[in-house]
Amino acid sequence: MRARIDISEIESETKIRAKYLRALENEEWDLLPGPTYVKSFLRTYADALGLDGKLLIEEYKLRHERLSDVELQPITPLGQRERRRAPRASFGRGWLIAAVVVALVAALYFLGINGGDDNGGGPAGSTTPTTPTQSQSSTSKSDAAAGASSKKKEKKKSEPKHARLTVVATGQVYVCLKGAGQRTLINGIVLTGGAHQGPYKSSRFRVRLGNSEARLVVDGKSRSVPPVANGIGYEITPTKVRKLSQSRWPVCRPAA
Repeated sequence: MRARIDISEIESETKIRAKYLRALENEEWDLLPGPTYVKSFLRTYADALGLDGKLLIEEYKLRHERLSDVELQPITPLGQRERRRAPRASFGRGWLIAAVVVALVAALYFLGINGGDDNGGGPAGSTTPTTPTQSQSSTSKSDAAAGASSKKKEKKKSEPKHARLTVVATGQVYVCLKGAGQRTLINGIVLTGGAHQGPYKSSRFRVRLGNSEARLVVDGKSRSVPPVANGIGYEITPTKVRKLSQSRWPVCRPAA
C-alpha cells in the first residue's frame, strides 16, 4: 500500500493468484495449498516487493511450522554421541565385511562349476554368436535420428540470416534494387562508371540491371555480370545468387 502497487500488478508479475496474495497479507495460512507453497509464495512475493524473502520465511517457520522430532531432541556433546555409536558401528561393519567375503567366495565357486560344465560339453574356445535385440536396434535408430536432427539444427543455426550487397558500376548502367518485403533500395537510377550503391543488408534482394556494366559484391565476394542485350535480373539470398526470368524482375518507378 505504501508503494501504491495494485494487487493485480503483483499477480501479473509473480503469477500468484490474487486470493493467495491476500491470504499471505492477512496470514490466513489455511487458505493456501500447504507449507511448501507458502514458503515459495513468500519468497516470490518478497522479491517482487524488494523485501528480504529469506527473513520472511524464517519468521514463518518460527511462528507457524511445527518442529520435527529430530529438532526437538536434546543437544548432546559430539564426543559422547560418537562413543555411544562406535561399538555398534564397529560390530555391524565387521559382520558386513564377513558377509561380503562369503558371498564373493560362493559366487566364484559357482562360476567355476558352471564354466567347467560349459567347456566340457563343447569344443574349446567356441563362442555363441549374439545378435542385437529389438530394443538395441530401436535405440540405435533413435540415436541416429537424434544425431541427424541435431546436425540439421546446427546447420540451420550456422546459416546467415542476411546478405550484404553492393552494386558497383563499371560503366553507365541502369539499376533497380528491391529488398525483402518489396522495400525499394535503388529506385531505378543510372550509375556512371566507378559509382557504387550500398552496402545494403537484407534477407532477400531482387536486382535489375540494364546491361552488364556492373559488378555485384555479395558478402564481400565480387560477381561479374555476363554480357546481355536487354538487361538481366538476379535474386540474392544469404546462401545463393540465381538468375531471374524477365517476368520476375523488380519494377522501379522513379519519382517525376
